[in-house]
Amino acid sequence: MTKPIRSWRSGNISGAIWQNEKEIKEGTKVNFKTASIKRAWKKEGDVWRDEVLNFRRQDLPKIATILTEMQKELFLVEGESEDD
Repeated sequence: MTKPIRSWRSGNISGAIWQNEKEIKEGTKVNFKTASIKRAWKKEGDVWRDEVLNFRRQDLPKIATILTEMQKELFLVEGESEDD
């Protein structure tokens, strides 16, 4: 199994950078990196499940922007209680 170049973890969320290789015309190979985010959880019967999303490098700034806006809405909106 391929191992990531580097990985990080915070609770049940983890992220990793992967080295990939793709063959293009006439056997020429190119290397590129991708990123993955994984969320793990325990389902009924103590069975661990996970879901993984894979991204190209150019996707990461877009994802960071969206997550920042979501975080602002969820944590910085005034007048809402903690339970909302």
